[in-house]
Amino acid sequence: MNWIFLIVAGLFEVAFAACLGKAKEATGAEATYWYIGFLLCLAVSMLLLVRATRELPIGTAYAVWTGIGAVGTVLVGILVFKEPATFWRMFFITTLICSIIGLKFVSN
Repeated sequence: MNWIFLIVAGLFEVAFAACLGKAKEATGAEATYWYIGFLLCLAVSMLLLVRATRELPIGTAYAVWTGIGAVGTVLVGILVFKEPATFWRMFFITTLICSIIGLKFVSN
């Protein structure tokens, strides 16, 4: 169950990064709504990370959490914000995903 908390926490990390990107593009009340979304996603992500680290090693949990956030944020950048999907970006994202999976397998 703690791994599920951790994965969902990582997805909320992606969401708060996406909210920041959308807020940067918005103005007025719309920007305020994106910043509120950022704060809510940040709070949920942190609470779930804290919950997951009750049982999982902090080093593994933090690495997986940031990895999910990094991979997800790059993918959101490519799909939503039209950032380039170069060979090297995709290569290193793939190696990061393999590292996250490896950490899962070597952790208790």
